[in-house]
Amino acid sequence: MSVWTRRAMLSTAFIIAAVIAGPASAQTKLKWAHVYEVAEPYHTEALWAADEIKKRSGGRYEIGVFPASQLGNENQINEGLGLGTVDLIYTGVAFAGSIHKPIAITNAPFVLRDFDHFTAYRASPLFRDIAKGYEDKTKHKVVTLTYYGQRQVTANKAINKPEDMKGMKLRVPPAPLFLMFTKSVGANATPIAFAEVYLALQQGTVDGQENPLPTIMAKKFYEVQSHVVLTGHITESLLTIVGSHVWAKMTDADKKIFEEVLSEAANKATNQIRTSEQKLADEFKKLGKTVIEPDRAAFRAAALPLHNDGSGGWSQAEYDALQALK
Repeated sequence: MSVWTRRAMLSTAFIIAAVIAGPASAQTKLKWAHVYEVAEPYHTEALWAADEIKKRSGGRYEIGVFPASQLGNENQINEGLGLGTVDLIYTGVAFAGSIHKPIAITNAPFVLRDFDHFTAYRASPLFRDIAKGYEDKTKHKVVTLTYYGQRQVTANKAINKPEDMKGMKLRVPPAPLFLMFTKSVGANATPIAFAEVYLALQQGTVDGQENPLPTIMAKKFYEVQSHVVLTGHITESLLTIVGSHVWAKMTDADKKIFEEVLSEAANKATNQIRTSEQKLADEFKKLGKTVIEPDRAAFRAAALPLHNDGSGGWSQAEYDALQALK
């Protein structure tokens, strides 16, 4: 066999090997950003989803998950999605509402009755219609909602009725819709990034904060607050959003993989958070915290007049459709 023949055979072998190895060379690496701690279900299920997408796509997608505000706070990762510096995010509906106001409707205090109302909304045509408004503006893909829990107030004093919060410096997330709750109770809203809340409470920059019980536990806010007040004023949820620069390039088959896996991850995290929040009031009592069940009817009555005062940005029809869900 001549040298030239051997070279031709080797060249052919390399070409065949390259064709077989083609998908690996076409791997897409993505960044998934969020602000939550590594022990929380949002993060652990994101890790599961990243691994599952890699498996189901035959290794075409490698997703790195960046927790605990590593790639920025809520506003910054939302901006990053538009800039293409991050590819997927979890974000509270109030932050997406800065782009399309109706998507934040469930962050109005007491607009959702309970967990069942949340699940009905997530599965409804209303949610998909509102999400489409956001998608039309951004070209990003809203995949699903994950339950974040009912938001409760913590403080260093007893709170039994709305009037007890008058003049209180309350930390709220830096998104406009959270002002509706503080306005309803006469508190002074103090927007602070999530990663800075513990220090603000410790130093007395604010008098209290509000978050679901699993978050209060995970972020150890109870270490610097003596009272946990079960206001349940907002039934909170997180959107899972894929950036337009990623979604537009996907095949229909890959889009289906992402939608199925991310929805499954959302369901798993939702169930874990729901189970956790039902047990945590007793855990806080064991830690020596004072747990108060306030007059929730009074808090709700204070909030209802603000729902359709025009500040929220949703239509009366959207509001009525949400209230009609069972």
